[in-house]
Amino acid sequence: MSLIGTQLQPFTAEAFEKFEFKTITDADLKGKWSVVFFYPADFTFVCPTELEDLADNYAEFQKIGCEIYSVSTDTHFAHKAWHDSSEAIKKVQFPMLGDPTGQLSRNFGVMIESAGLAQRGTFVISPNGRIVACEIHDEGIGRDAKELLRKVQAAQFIEANPGMVCPAKWKPGKDTLKPSIDLVGAI
Repeated sequence: MSLIGTQLQPFTAEAFEKFEFKTITDADLKGKWSVVFFYPADFTFVCPTELEDLADNYAEFQKIGCEIYSVSTDTHFAHKAWHDSSEAIKKVQFPMLGDPTGQLSRNFGVMIESAGLAQRGTFVISPNGRIVACEIHDEGIGRDAKELLRKVQAAQFIEANPGMVCPAKWKPGKDTLKPSIDLVGAI
């Protein structure tokens, strides 16, 4: 069942962010654009490449008013240890949420019950807490932060311009479409 159009469920999670432990709740995501970025585990192979890519592009997400929240079923303590030991993860400035009970992963439908790990799930959440985009990958397929940034920008455009749509490969400043009967079969 798709989560598109559903509201963010209440949650509380411990996180590691900027050399501190802090509590993050669903209320922290309200009022701004958010990306909740699930990955299987710390100290692995594809995961650090994804988080480093997000870290390298984090300023671009911040410029458009979007916060990144990475989540795995590791604890916030493991996130700190990984941050301290990995050059790639040292770049991470966004909150790294621990989900050792798997509840947050279950809320988003990405929990692999047999492994106790989260799938590679990416969720874009609007300021009112509505899930507007989601993508789930097999464990070996890494994601691209620039494509995710483009998706957030498209979601922001659609939210600000009801009745308009963004075509494939749309980027800010490029042409959009206003669906109408005149466009049927014309594109």
